[in-house]
This record gives sequence, structure tokens and C-alpha cells, in this order.
Amino acid sequence: MARLERYIVGLDIGTTKVCAVIAEAHDDGDLQILGAGLAPSTGQKKGVVVDIESTVAAVKTAVEEAELMAGVSVDRAWISATGTHIRGINSRGAITLEGRSREISEEDVRRVIDAASDLDLPADREAVHLLPQQFLVDGQENIVDPVGMSAMRLEVNLHLVVASVSALQNLVTCANKGGIEVQAVVLESLASNEAALSHDERELGVALLDIGGGTSDLVCYQGGTVNHTAVFPIGGENFTNDLSVVLKTPLPDAERIKLRYGAVLSELVPSDQTIEVAGIGGRAPTLVPRRQLCEILRPRAVEMLDLVRDELRRAGFADELHAGIVLTGGGALLEGLAEAAEQRFGLPVRVGVPSGVTGLADVVSGPVYSTAVGLALYGHRNSGEQSRFELKDPTFARRVRGRFARWFGDLF
Repeated sequence: MARLERYIVGLDIGTTKVCAVIAEAHDDGDLQILGAGLAPSTGQKKGVVVDIESTVAAVKTAVEEAELMAGVSVDRAWISATGTHIRGINSRGAITLEGRSREISEEDVRRVIDAASDLDLPADREAVHLLPQQFLVDGQENIVDPVGMSAMRLEVNLHLVVASVSALQNLVTCANKGGIEVQAVVLESLASNEAALSHDERELGVALLDIGGGTSDLVCYQGGTVNHTAVFPIGGENFTNDLSVVLKTPLPDAERIKLRYGAVLSELVPSDQTIEVAGIGGRAPTLVPRRQLCEILRPRAVEMLDLVRDELRRAGFADELHAGIVLTGGGALLEGLAEAAEQRFGLPVRVGVPSGVTGLADVVSGPVYSTAVGLALYGHRNSGEQSRFELKDPTFARRVRGRFARWFGDLF
């Protein structure tokens, strides 16, 4: 039996579900999946906690299910964060080294990152990820690690992920009340990247769109580093609501229909296929053509994809995605969405599923587990940089910033 500290837990607290993954780190670098748990959740709206007790109950259920499968008990986890309160900012900082040209130290790197991250943020916002894109040493660009190089001037291009302090604290509160100590809060798309993207894709240039229940998270990579992040207020719930309203059926039935029969492109659906739709308030069920679902779902899919396309154009990355686009998250399971995205973007599109783990990998092989598995992989890679967040910690915001200012883990 491995020691408890070898267990790494990814806890994805989403809008419609809470997903927990328990993994064991081995000396050879492998990460073995021991157990997974999934619980429906109604305690969040668009990635923001609106009902703590409901969210806590979902956390407990998901963790207990994962513990039962793994045969171990856990009390710490890496958790994800999303929501429209999150935004990405690109910044630049520079410092002059004292005296004549000398070797750059880790302290110099921290100083230049502090300079780049010294922005005038609102009091209720805090930088939770500091992601160096490149360093410049005496004007020489594309330096990955400047430590040990000689220079008189050091610069950095930095991507900051900024979030609401209270929204993050509420997530931590839910985890704590569910019996879980939070080791770090990680942006959902950064976690999913760990599981769903390959090294070559990140180097060539790729966009990952994680389609969750309430939001969709975008992260763009170029040259192996994060260049852009964004969160959109559209997710799987919107598709379900559209079906419920148009078909006049309860939300649970609309969700079931979406998962089983939903499709975006009518050419993928047999023209003569019909489905039974439950009525509301005891009304008799009706039969509708399955292609009618496409007519309902496609406009919402086009809206979401156009928001992403416009964001990529605005950020200047529409022509830099040489590896195309990867869809992941539960929303990526909607039939025909990848094909519709290819038509809309004119780029290769695939559905990303978790990889890079052993053990019960088949249990977590679907895109719904990408964030939770990615959190475990992220925690495995950054295990030496953990910090603890406790319930009602008055210095939460400062400690979040302090954790992620340790840029080495995020960069490598």
C-alpha cells in the first residue's frame, strides 16, 4: 500500500456535476488512476456557487464514490475554477540587473514576473495564474529559462489569469465543508489541457475549448506556452434549456433526450427516425422527428462557435492554430458538434479525451473526465509547489497569488 501522500486527487466542481478522480503517483513518473466518482450538482450557475449546501453534498457524493472504487480515503485535492468572472491578460515587465552583465538568478526571474504582474486590479480581483510566455535577455527573444544566462536587462511576456476572490473562496468553502482540504485552485481549461492536449499540439498552436454545463473555457497555446484564455457563458445547460422550451418537456427529460438523441447536423440523423418526448404536467407524450432536435440545437451550437471564432480573431490567434481545435468536456459529446466546428472554423477539430495515465484509464476515458484527470496530472507535475488554503482564511487572496507566482510549475 502506497503512502497517503502519494495519492493525488482532482476535484472538478462544475455547474452540472462534480467529478472526483483519485490517482497514485509512482516513482517511475506514472500516474495510476485508482478510482473516480461523479455526482450531479445544482449548486452553481455559470461556474459560480449559488447554493453551498447543495454543492457540498455533491462534493461528498463524488469523493465517497471515488474512495469506494479506489479503496482509500482522501482529504486533499486540486480543484478547478471557471466562470465569466475569470479573464486573461497579457502583460510585459522588465528589470535592469545591477552592475555589469552578470548571471540571472531565480530571484531576478521572480522580480521581473512581479514587475509584469504589478497591475492595478480591482480590490475584488486577484491574479491566480502567472504564466510566462517568453523571456527576453538583452533583447534576445524566445528564451524559455533565463536562469544562469548573463545579461544586463531581463524582460518577460506574461499571461495572467484574473478571477474573483469571493468566487474562489466560495469554491474552497464548499470543498472544505465536504471534508476536502484544497491544495490549489486551477483554471479549468489549464487543467483539461494536461489531459486532452499533446506536446506537439501545444508547440504548433492549438485552441482547447472545454464545454462544461454552464460555461465553456478557451485556452490557446503557441510555442508550448499559454497565449490567451477566455470563458464564455454558454454550456450544455443552454442546449438542454432550448430543448425543454421548444419541445415543452421537463428539464430532466430534455437532458436525457440531448444525451441520447441530440445532434447538431441533420445529415447525421436518419430522416425517418422519431423519438418520444414526455409531456409536462401529466400531458401525454408526443412523437417528434429526431431531425427536429438538430433544428433546435444547431442555432445554439453556431452561437457558441461564433463567440469562440470572434474571440480568436480579436486576440489575433485565428491564423495561428496550426494544430487546429480540440473540444473536450461533457458538451463535446453532442453528436456532430466537432463536424460543425470544422465547418465554422475551417480548421481540423477533434474531441479530446484524457490520456497520460494508467490504471483504470478506461473508467475516465470520456471527455467529461478531462478536467478531473487533468487536475490530477497538474497536481502530479506541481506536487512540490503545493500550498494549503483553509476555510475562512483572511489572507486567501494573497496566498493564491503567492502560490502561482511560483512560476516554474506553471511554465514547465
